[in-house]
Amino acid sequence: MTTRAELLPGTVRALDHRLARGQAEGRAPSMAAGLVRDGVLVWSGGRGSVDGAPPTADTQYRIGSITKTFVAVLVLRLRDEGLVDLAAPLETYLPGTVAGDRTVRQLLSHTAGLASETPSPWWERTAGELRPELADVLGPTPLAHPPGLRFHYSNPGFALLGALVAAVRGRPWGEVLAAEVLAPLGMSRTTLMPAAPHALGWAVHPWADVLLPEPTPDTHLMAPAGQLWSTVEDLTRFAVLLLDGDDRVLSADSVAQMREPLAPPADDGSGYGMGLQLRDAGRPLVGHGGSMPGFLAGLDCAAADGLGVVVFANATSGPAVGSIAADLLGIVADAEPRPPRTWSPLPEVDLDLLALTGPWYWGAAPFAVMLRADRHLELVRLGTRGRESRFRPEAVGTWTGLDDYYAGERLRVVRGPDATVSHLDLGSFVLTRQPYGSPDVIPGGVDPAGWGGSAG
Repeated sequence: MTTRAELLPGTVRALDHRLARGQAEGRAPSMAAGLVRDGVLVWSGGRGSVDGAPPTADTQYRIGSITKTFVAVLVLRLRDEGLVDLAAPLETYLPGTVAGDRTVRQLLSHTAGLASETPSPWWERTAGELRPELADVLGPTPLAHPPGLRFHYSNPGFALLGALVAAVRGRPWGEVLAAEVLAPLGMSRTTLMPAAPHALGWAVHPWADVLLPEPTPDTHLMAPAGQLWSTVEDLTRFAVLLLDGDDRVLSADSVAQMREPLAPPADDGSGYGMGLQLRDAGRPLVGHGGSMPGFLAGLDCAAADGLGVVVFANATSGPAVGSIAADLLGIVADAEPRPPRTWSPLPEVDLDLLALTGPWYWGAAPFAVMLRADRHLELVRLGTRGRESRFRPEAVGTWTGLDDYYAGERLRVVRGPDATVSHLDLGSFVLTRQPYGSPDVIPGGVDPAGWGGSAG
């Protein structure tokens, strides 16, 4: 984590006030929250009581379905090692389930069509011994929809992914998580079962200020769907991973792939990537919510602002954790906007790449090519029409698009017989130095009469 100045006193007061209001309005026995900016925990707060005192950044809460994001990180690690193909059916790695024809990517994005829950009894409040086998987790009719057609949130789907991790690694998924994610990130207070100091889970009566304790069983095979306990200090470390990547755990490129929407958007515009929820709360947010009996949790990141936030409550219902998280991010982003990156010249320049910069034309539409750091190129629109993108260098003379329409598409420098640059080929689109220049390379040719002054 890097060093960054503390928040302004007024910002801290606003954060403290929003957390206090959330705890009071939500009637939560306790709430804890924390916020990271550019990799540093710059604020944390606690309201209510745990063991007779306000919770701290070291107080454990159950984080529910945020556990799924950890499982997704483990699966992406296997993909990056070449051990798992996301397009492959589950049967390839975990034989013998009725969901074997669903792909790993579909399971990660809740598009596999699996049922939302296990058969009765409700898995979140009952011991995992009631479901000793994956067949017990899935039940006799787990296939609710055809695969790949719609988003349908599935807790058993992530139980299968946890079992996949265990099968490929040859040891329990929790051990894999501890060794490959928690230890490198210094998350020593994130565990499968609670470790003191931790909050107790409560249900708050809807019409009276009284409490009922909630059970917190070990859900065993269903644990990858929502078992983990964590702290503000630990989970904000995980937020930094989701913002910036960490080569000890998962690269920035792979984290960015997790954030890509794979499921059709819901009516409210929210979407889902691979183990990550995507929503717009005045700014694009990526993260995950969590709920288990007695607990609510939220993890959200605003990548453009370099901010991540976590919010915990030990109540089954009541506190609007997602709204509180978004408000906390907004307070900092609006009061202390992230300054632009300091501009500095490139440390060295490739003259061949420099020669590619400047105006280019797709037909008559003007664009410009910009040279960026690490031999990256950027195509920017100069008129009112056109698609823009950044491009990552590949083999000599080729780049791969990183954004929007051109994501994954190839940009290629085409040279003539004399080795000079003839044009740029972008997924079959031809860009020339003059509007409809180089008639011999323009698809369909160019009228030999050339440009004229009258359309009549």
